[in-house]
Amino acid sequence: MDANDFKELHWLLDVIQSSNIGIVVLDRSLHVEVFNRFMQAHSGIRSENAMGKSIMELFTDLPEQWLWRRLQTVFELGIPVYTTWEERPYLFRFPMHLPIHYNIEIMYQNVMFVPLRAANDKVERMGIVVYDVTESAMMRQALEQAQAELLQLSRTDRLTNLLTRGYWEERLHEEWERARRAGLQVSLVMFDIDHFKHINDNHGHQTGDEAIRLVSRTLREVSREVDICGRYGGEEFVVILPSTPKEGALIFCERLRKAIASKSVLGPAHEVVQFTVSLGISELAEETESVHQWLQQADQALYVAKGSGRNQTQIFASAES
Repeated sequence: MDANDFKELHWLLDVIQSSNIGIVVLDRSLHVEVFNRFMQAHSGIRSENAMGKSIMELFTDLPEQWLWRRLQTVFELGIPVYTTWEERPYLFRFPMHLPIHYNIEIMYQNVMFVPLRAANDKVERMGIVVYDVTESAMMRQALEQAQAELLQLSRTDRLTNLLTRGYWEERLHEEWERARRAGLQVSLVMFDIDHFKHINDNHGHQTGDEAIRLVSRTLREVSREVDICGRYGGEEFVVILPSTPKEGALIFCERLRKAIASKSVLGPAHEVVQFTVSLGISELAEETESVHQWLQQADQALYVAKGSGRNQTQIFASAES
């Protein structure tokens, strides 16, 4: 090797040692031949203590089966393998010392497994290249979380924390399709606050808002996780009750109606304001031709409840029944 070759080798080694990425070279027995400064700094293992040792002995918490499948691919097929933090957050359990607002303990890593060929073109060694992607991973996760929160906000009514009308109607179409396809029983409930205009006119709109909040809280208390509750507009509410015939919906509605009637809100002069709700039920029937018709049937049942004296539940009855 002449002087120029020595210089090139020196430069190459300097690059390997100075890189802000982890570089490990293994022979076919998985013994370490190169262990650069990045690996030393983050593992706490000195290069002289790593050389000639099995990577599995140095890092006893490596995912052996997962790792071995990738090593075999590199050695047997002679092709590089790349894995990202989204597939596996890290290969080497390196402690993280980033600013505290990241609130993580382990470095996120992208890892490349690279075949290293000898002069005879056989893969005799393999390089493991480790990229610290913690900051970009955290930014990606923060962005996804922000997007999820914005989506949730767009689907949630601010006054009631129930589903908005638009998103609830999307869910209604989904439940309609699912029930029709699988022949499932499902009931639709529509209800509103009795004499709501009287509450607003006599006690103020803030008291009206408190009444709406009270109804929504009570609705969440009596409903199941699978029930799909929404604010349909003003003082009107809607609920989809999956896997529920009209008899079960009636039990749900009466429980809700009695719970609301037993509660009250305070007016601006600290007067106690009590109120009731009226409810209409429509169980999805074979002859119901559309989501719009299903909604109309629940609304008609609610109209009957209103016309029959309010503070009650009515079940939709078709003209044929």
